[in-house]
Amino acid sequence: MKHLLNLLAAIALLVWGTHLVRTGVLRVFGANLRTMLARSMGNRFSAALSGMGVTALVQSSTATSLMTSSFVGQGLITLPAALAVMRGADVGTALMSVLFSLDLSWLSPLFIFVGVVLFIARQAGTAGRVGRVLIGLGLMLLALEMVMQASGPMLASPVIKMVLGSVRSDIALEIILGTVLAVLAYSSLAIVLLIAAMAASHVVPLDVALGLVLGANLGSGLVAVLTTAKSAVEVRQVTVGNLVFKVMGVLLVAPFIGLWLRHLQPHMPGTAQGVVLFHLAYNILISVGFIGFTQWVARAVAWLLPKPESAQRRRPQHLDPSALSTPSLAISCAAREALYQADVVETMLLGVLQVIRHNDQDLAERLRKMDDEVDELYSAIKYYLTKISREALGEEESRRWADIISFTINMEQVGDIIERVLQDIEDKK
Repeated sequence: MKHLLNLLAAIALLVWGTHLVRTGVLRVFGANLRTMLARSMGNRFSAALSGMGVTALVQSSTATSLMTSSFVGQGLITLPAALAVMRGADVGTALMSVLFSLDLSWLSPLFIFVGVVLFIARQAGTAGRVGRVLIGLGLMLLALEMVMQASGPMLASPVIKMVLGSVRSDIALEIILGTVLAVLAYSSLAIVLLIAAMAASHVVPLDVALGLVLGANLGSGLVAVLTTAKSAVEVRQVTVGNLVFKVMGVLLVAPFIGLWLRHLQPHMPGTAQGVVLFHLAYNILISVGFIGFTQWVARAVAWLLPKPESAQRRRPQHLDPSALSTPSLAISCAAREALYQADVVETMLLGVLQVIRHNDQDLAERLRKMDDEVDELYSAIKYYLTKISREALGEEESRRWADIISFTINMEQVGDIIERVLQDIEDKK
C-alpha cells in the first residue's frame, strides 16, 4: 500500500509540475506566443514550425490547440492553417518528452532552489514567473525519479502482475487505458513520461507501453475537444479536426507496433528512450505524412460541424471560454468585444443627428433598442473578465484589465445618455 501511495504521489507531482511549467510560460510569453502564431500562417509548413516551437515552450499541445482555436473563432486564421499548426504542436510535445527522458535528475535540486528564490524575491514580476517555470521543471524531474523508485517494489505484487496480464496482448484496451489516463491528467506529456519510466522499471511490458502511448496521444486530442465543447462552432472545428488526425494516426500505426519491437527497439539505448522515440516517430509520421491533408480534413470537419445558417452571429462573439487558460489571450478577446461595444455606441451617436434632421421616429426607436445590446455586452465583458485569474496577470496585463473594465463602463453610460437624449427628442418633436 505504501509503494502504491508513493507512486500515486509521484504521478500527481509530475502532473502538477507540468501544469506549473505550462502556466508559467504562458504568463511570461503569452502575448509573444500569440503574436508568433498569428504571424506564421503564410503557409502550412511555417504554421507547423510555429506550432512546434510554441508547444516546446508551453509543453502542452492542448494549450496550443486552445490558443489556435481561439484565433479561428475570432476569424484571424483559417481552419486549414490551424490544423497545420497542430501538426507541428504534436511534434513539439514529443520532442520535450525525449528531452525529459534523459537522466537529468541532477538538475532537479538546482531548478527547485533557483526557482523558489526567484519566486519569493519577485513573485509579481517576470523573475517570479521564470522561477515558477523552474520550480515546475524541477518537480517534473523529481517526480520521474520518484516513479522509478516507487514502481520497482510493486513488481512483486501478484495483483499488479494479474492486472498487467489482463491488459497485455489487447491493443484496443491499451489505447483506451492510455486515453483515459491522458484525459484525467490533462497532459499527454506527463503520461508519456510516466509510461516511459514504468517501462524502464519493468512495471509494464514494452509492447503494452507502446499501446498506452498511442492512447495518450489520442487522449490529448480528446482533452481539447472536451475543453471546447461549449465554444463556438469555428473553435470546435479545430479541436475535432485535430482529433481526426490523431485517430487516423493511431489506426495507421497500431498494427505496426510489432515491427517496431522486432526491428527498431533493439537499436535503442534503453527502454525508456525506446518509448519516447516511438512517441516522437508517431507524431512525426502523422505530422509530415498528413500535413497535405489539412484542406480535406478541414472540409470534412466543416461538413460535420457546419456554421449556423443565420448571417447575424450571436453576440458576444469574441469572449471565448477556452481562452481563459491563457490570460493574455483572454484579455485580447475582451478588448475586441469592447471595441465592438464602442462601434454600437458610435452608431447610436451618429444616428441621433439623423433623427433630428429627418424626424425619423422608426430610427429613433431602433437606436434606443441598441442600448439594450450595449448593456448586454457590458455585462458579458465584465463577467468574462472576472473569470480571468488576477494573480496570473502581470503588471501591464493588470492595467489592461482595469482599462477594459473602465472603458466598457463608460460605453454603457454613454449608451444610456444617448437613449435619454433620443427620448427627449421624441417628446419635443
